[in-house]
Amino acid sequence: MSVYDIPIDAIDGSSGKLAEQQGSVALVVNVASKCGLTPQYEGLERIHEQYADQGFTVVGVPCNQFLEQEPGSADEIQTFCSTTYGVTFPLLEKIEVNGDAKHPLYAELEKTADAEGVDGDIRWNFEKFLVGRDGEVIARFAPTVDPEDPALVGAIESALGS
Repeated sequence: MSVYDIPIDAIDGSSGKLAEQQGSVALVVNVASKCGLTPQYEGLERIHEQYADQGFTVVGVPCNQFLEQEPGSADEIQTFCSTTYGVTFPLLEKIEVNGDAKHPLYAELEKTADAEGVDGDIRWNFEKFLVGRDGEVIARFAPTVDPEDPALVGAIESALGS
């Protein structure tokens, strides 16, 4: 199943933002504004800008399930991301990534294991999923993996064919 076929709204309520990524390589990341890993927004924005002209985008998915570290409204999240970290990549609606109310996007993403063989439930904010142009999940990276880590960047470059 193509991840890009799963309906999910953008943070502003418009539809089709994930579907717009079809044909691109995307890094889907569950994000939070009040987490110790929140400074990863800087690296996420840098890789987004660095590879955007090659058909790559970061897609942020706000989630408040981990110690309520993303309590803001859609407007508050957008303002925080753009003013604090200069985020220009797309943000989707705030969803749940684990549990009974888990969004179908994460039901599909979590099937992929990371380099340590961990699959299933999302462990924390800033877990990263690399999705190919065809919408298939290529790789999963733990929350503590920096967005500019050589393994992650190498996977992005490989997916882009560069």
